Amino acid sequence: MYLATNGRPDAPAAGPAAARRVPGTVFALGAVSLVTDISSEMVTAVLPLYLVLGLGLSPLQFGFLDGLFNGATALVRLLGGRLADRGGRHKQVAGAGYLLSALSRLGLLLAGGATAGIAAALAADRLGKGIRTAPRDALISLSGPPETLGRSFGVHRAMDTTGALLGPLVAVAVLWATADAYDAVFVVSFCTGLLGVLLLVLYVPGAPGPTVKRRTPFHKGALRDPVFRRVLYAAALLGAATIGDSFVYLLLQRGLDLPPDRFPLLPLGAAAGYLLLAVPAGRIADRVGRRLPFLLGHAALLGAYALLLAPASAVTLVAVLFLLGVFYAATDGVLMALVGPVLPAHGRAGGLALLQTVQALARLVGTAGFGAAWTVWGQGPALWAAAFALAAALAAAWAILPAPTPAPTAEAP
Repeated sequence: MYLATNGRPDAPAAGPAAARRVPGTVFALGAVSLVTDISSEMVTAVLPLYLVLGLGLSPLQFGFLDGLFNGATALVRLLGGRLADRGGRHKQVAGAGYLLSALSRLGLLLAGGATAGIAAALAADRLGKGIRTAPRDALISLSGPPETLGRSFGVHRAMDTTGALLGPLVAVAVLWATADAYDAVFVVSFCTGLLGVLLLVLYVPGAPGPTVKRRTPFHKGALRDPVFRRVLYAAALLGAATIGDSFVYLLLQRGLDLPPDRFPLLPLGAAAGYLLLAVPAGRIADRVGRRLPFLLGHAALLGAYALLLAPASAVTLVAVLFLLGVFYAATDGVLMALVGPVLPAHGRAGGLALLQTVQALARLVGTAGFGAAWTVWGQGPALWAAAFALAAALAAAWAILPAPTPAPTAEAP
């Protein structure tokens, strides 16, 4: 059993009452993420519509830019994870990432209509997200016993998604109140982002457990663990077979011929499903093991691709958005809960950063590849190719992922 092999000196045995509790650190980080996501989603909800319909970018160009921003996020995750592990500076590194994202809103304000300035501001926002993600998830992973990690990540992701759900609504309200003044959206977004940084400083404690100041190379740490490597390979395969949410929303918009002002509302459907299912999915993962929910989440995504190939209708719209919510609820936090106990406390952030980086780079390949296929073949053949690729990746991941191991049970006090 890999928990016994790696050890968890930072996680004492938990009694039945402790196993039912979600640590206060998780709620504090959830509040920070909620506020920060309101700030972020106010801006990014209209990004695909602006780039494709406003600036006239082709699907290939949009896929490249969307993947590039996510790729930039991936590359700095390694740096954020390593800095956080050295001396246990998880809170400080995460705070720097949140602050950078907040300041990027000022960049959007100053950029005006310059495409280069907008791209730079958006890149700064994604860089901030990349820096903070692994230290934040390490703080969640280190805040409680391993048998409750699915629930802890589920609670955090539910609060995070609440912000993603509210962000577009706040943006619409600001635009309505200011007669489509986008500068007002950027100002409100900036102030909201600063509030998230303040919450982190005041209410989130530093990393618990032992820390080290020396740098441990990945080949002597996470990559030496066979379980971690298998999870890494499976996540990379599945990531490379996804097409990106923005393309899903564009396909829905084109299929139903939705008016442009309705497009920013599409992500709300997926966010609502994610919000409702994140905590139940985490609890189920704690009970049955995290491998099966992770795979079933990707099966739900495959179902969404299949529905996109069918004639568009209101029922299709609701079903696709719901399945997208199921996908995120069963995979995002569950993957972190699956791999967290494998990693030692002093290398937790770096290991999570490595996994997140590989997954994000794989999704960059998948998103750019789908954009290229759409441009060359058309959206129908490109979507068929994406569905077959995901089905093949799902079959491979079933074989690669470690065999299910019973979740650790709480000991009686």
